[in-house]
Order: sequence, then structure tokens, then C-alpha cells
Amino acid sequence: MSSDGAVVAVTGALRVAVVGGGAVGLTAAYDLAARDADVTVFDRGAFGAGSTERAAGIVYDAYAEDVDVGVAARAIERFRAFSGERGFRFTSAPYLWFTTQAGASAAAIREQAERMQHHDRDVTLLTAEEIRREFPVLRTEDIEVGALARTAGVADPRGYVDLLVAKAREAGADLRPETPATVALDPPRVNGERYDAVVVTAGAWTKRVLADAGVRVPLEPYRVQALVTGGPSVPIFYDADEEYYARPHPEGVLAGDGVTEDVDPDDYDEDADDAFHASMRRRLGERLVNADVPLARSWAGVCAGTPDNDPLLGELAEGLYVGAGWAGHGFMRAPALGERLALQVLGEREGIAAFDPTRDAGHDR
Repeated sequence: MSSDGAVVAVTGALRVAVVGGGAVGLTAAYDLAARDADVTVFDRGAFGAGSTERAAGIVYDAYAEDVDVGVAARAIERFRAFSGERGFRFTSAPYLWFTTQAGASAAAIREQAERMQHHDRDVTLLTAEEIRREFPVLRTEDIEVGALARTAGVADPRGYVDLLVAKAREAGADLRPETPATVALDPPRVNGERYDAVVVTAGAWTKRVLADAGVRVPLEPYRVQALVTGGPSVPIFYDADEEYYARPHPEGVLAGDGVTEDVDPDDYDEDADDAFHASMRRRLGERLVNADVPLARSWAGVCAGTPDNDPLLGELAEGLYVGAGWAGHGFMRAPALGERLALQVLGEREGIAAFDPTRDAGHDR
């Protein structure tokens, strides 16, 4: 058994290449190497320098589908087990989401909470007054209903990358940052070198990596934005009407919103827009009590999603595996997703049917 409580299977020297050194790829590499696989990790840049280090670092298990609940719960279990190693910290924090609209929006939150409770999640429905009493930093007079998950938390993506780099290296993985990788099949190869299995976890760049190998996947990259402002200590919260999130941060509040536009991951503006600055600071100013929210810094990142909103996880072709399409939820589930990929490669676990990368994911975004 490994130090984080996962079952270790002795598999011999299976040769595996991992293409993409973000949170999911590094987790897969560590779990493979810890189970005696001969692992090489390729990244065209620095490890974690793509989508991972631009992630918000929010972690929760408040999902309504049983598959998502299982993955998220395992991710939190491992985040907690890793916390304290080499400076990495997972910090517990409640996660609140709410609507100001009656009717369908309120009914959706009530239904979500009921389904989460059915899956044994610690989720509670709250009225506006109950939210105000628990979180006096929030203005609640316009809130119709909210739901609160108490098993959530926050983690530093860069700290997680640094930890998994160290753990993978100690487990024997060969780590090759600043090394572009070209994938080919029949047999699986990276940069002309043959492997028993190739695992592509290149985030928004996955579609391009696989296309060069002659494999098409339904992934669409898109740009997202986030900022850090000064401000009071807040819970993690999501406004389902305004469609933005916020979380506690050492400098105050980290906040962001969702899709802006489809982009080329090699050619997008990595700076957040002035319009985003203005709208996000306005939203925070309206939601937080007596809040001064001066802008500290901001950025834009790139995510990738699939037409049916489920990720691609598992075997695409003989010896070729993929993990991508997280739609912004990759970091928070990375400890479980990377582990699951490793176990599939080793033949220790079956794939997740809903995430099968060979499924028909549809054609419309």
C-alpha cells in the first residue's frame, strides 16, 4: 500500500510514456511509477505551466451524478492525504451555491441538493436568512435559495505540481520538461521511441497532439478569466445567475467566470480583459458586505470541453490512452483521474463508461 492509502499492484516494467505534465498527467505518472512501471513524462514547457497553474484551486464533491461523486470524493481523499507533504496544503472550506431566481432555478438547486444527499454528500439547503447568519460577509436579501457543501476546500495548483513532480521522480519516473512530444501508433511511440502504452494528458493541446497521430477527438479549447482582489474572508461560492465563482485567497478573494470564446491554445490573450475586471469587481462589490475589492492581479487561461460535457478518460486505441476535456474541473479531480488512468493502463481497473473516449459524445457544443 502506498503512503496515500492506494492499493499498489506489482506489474513489472511496463514502459509508459505520459505526454502532458499538468496535474492529471503528473498524478498518473506518479501512480504508474509507484506501481513499478517504467515511466517517462514529456511536456513541451515547464510542468504545470499550461492550464494547471492557472486553475482556481477550488475542490468539492458536490455533484449530483454518482460517477462524478465517486471521482470527486476520491480526489478529496487524496488531496487530504497529500496535504502537509513538501509544503502542499489542502485547506477545508465550505462551498455555497445559490440563485436569486424563483421557479426553475430554485427548483434546480433543490433537486441537486436532494440528489447529492442521496449519494451521501454533506449538503444542506439554506434560506437567505440562514446564509446571512452563517456567512455575514455576504449580502443575501435577494437570494431565493442556496445549498451548502461542507466537505469542500481549496488547494494551490502550483504546490500540487511541485509535490507530484517530486513524488514521481522519487518513484523512478523520468521527467522531461521542455521536450515536445510527437505521438505515433502501431506500435505506440513517442518521438520515435516505442512504449507499451502512451497516455496523452495535454489539456487543451490534447486534440492537436492526437491529430498528429491520426486520431480525432471531440475537444474544443476555450478561454476563461480570473482575478485576485483585496477583500474579506469569504466561503467558496458560486452565483448560478451571474455565473461566476469566488473563493478565499491569501491576498483576499479569487474570482472568475466561465467560457468567453473558442481559442487556439497556442495563440490566445493570457491577460484578462478590462471589461472582465470591471464586471467581476462590480459583482463582488454588490455581493460582499462593505467590501473594498481593489484589483491585485488577473489572468486568462484555456480549458477544453466535449459536446456532452463529460471528459475523455481511458483507452482510445490499442496502447493509446487519453485524459482530457475536464471543462474547468480537471485540477479539482486530478488525484482521482490520474490514479484511474494509471490503473486502467496497468489493467487493474476498468474504465468509466460515461467517460469512455470512444463513445459518441455528440456533435453540438
